[in-house]
Amino acid sequence: MTKPVLHVIGGGLAGSEAAWQASRLGVRVVLHEMRPVRMTEAHTGEGLAELVCSNSFRSDDAANSAVGVLHEEMRRAGSIVIRSADSTRVPAGSALAVDRNDFSHTIGAAVRAEPLIEIRREEIAGMPPDEWVSAIVATGPLTSPALAEAIRLAGGEDSLAFFDAIAPIVHADSIDLTKVWRQSRYGKGDGADYLNCALDKAQYLAFVAALRAGEKSTFREFEKNTPYFDGCLPIEVMAERGIDTLRWGPMKPVGLRDPRTERRPYAVVQLRQDNALGTLYNLVGFQTKLKHAEQVRIFRTIPGLERAQFARLGGLHRNSFINSPRLLDSRLRMKARPGLRFAGQITGVEGYVESAAIGLLAGRFAASDLLGQAVTPPPVTTALGALLRHVTGGADAATFQPMNINFGLFPPMTEIHRSQRKQAIARRALADIDLWLRDTLSEAAA
Repeated sequence: MTKPVLHVIGGGLAGSEAAWQASRLGVRVVLHEMRPVRMTEAHTGEGLAELVCSNSFRSDDAANSAVGVLHEEMRRAGSIVIRSADSTRVPAGSALAVDRNDFSHTIGAAVRAEPLIEIRREEIAGMPPDEWVSAIVATGPLTSPALAEAIRLAGGEDSLAFFDAIAPIVHADSIDLTKVWRQSRYGKGDGADYLNCALDKAQYLAFVAALRAGEKSTFREFEKNTPYFDGCLPIEVMAERGIDTLRWGPMKPVGLRDPRTERRPYAVVQLRQDNALGTLYNLVGFQTKLKHAEQVRIFRTIPGLERAQFARLGGLHRNSFINSPRLLDSRLRMKARPGLRFAGQITGVEGYVESAAIGLLAGRFAASDLLGQAVTPPPVTTALGALLRHVTGGADAATFQPMNINFGLFPPMTEIHRSQRKQAIARRALADIDLWLRDTLSEAAA
């Protein structure tokens, strides 16, 4: 009990992963989670690693998808987030999607059972005290106002911010199964992991018009100039960008064939299973800032959803993140205060997996420091290393914006034919992460 303690602030994906990784290396951790003492605008409960937006971790294809490579690297690194996702997955084609309640419960049970982790339900209303030798701020995009202001003052500049939107969830038994069919795009996964609602041209044009005209939620004064993140635009914002924007976005019909007509539909709305029982489905890509009554009215015009009952309607919340390329070093330490690290979405990564990945690295880095062990960041040829480099210096601090993992962050392999580059980059990444993990173990044993 006299050994140095790592304090992790925030029990979301990044904080839970950081605490888990550090404890696995033999470091005592105090995990501070403010819920339910203080709730956020988006969370509904007090569980660790609660998923407030989608239930999908995106593609699990480690040969062709950058996020799939990140999944696999994290599996090999002993990620509690990916392990829990694997054990609570629901059908979603080639994607890794989870039963959100089972997922949170699984992570919570594992963390509570870990003897080196203590959970304290309290708000940290300012910067970590100086007596904390090592701390990780993993408070996510919904950092409490008091801590956010303290971070802003410590960083010497205003936090950047953007809006993130939540998609609606419907009860499965309220979907008219006579008007929908089961199929994954291009037959991926089990080939029938999604419910598809087809729209003809007239229905699609009417739907787009309704989205554009629908009454939207109003913003508070301080939110009015906050930009959206392009990877998670509200559906009505996409509709305003062009009549066909949705048909080439979440409503694209490619890879699908309506068995009633034996033709590709003009547009589709896909529903993905949201829990293991199959009683809930979410509208894929339908994050929205429409008012609740408008959501019910407009979404019930979708064929098959005329009598839809909503378990949760869409919403909108403000996300904040720091200028990591300017404030953090290559091991996620605040340059002005090396005992303090940041992890998760607050560092400017976007997505569940990316947030957990930065938590994984922060936990390992902090533990190594406390144990007096040398540690090197993962090579930039790996997904973990590429993401780390982006947020700690690879991106331009003057124009820094949230980023998902993508093959554009990896060093290029121009000597490989374009058609084979993704697979080559993926193979190199997994080979290099294995070497890094092996070398890390050797350094720890030395």
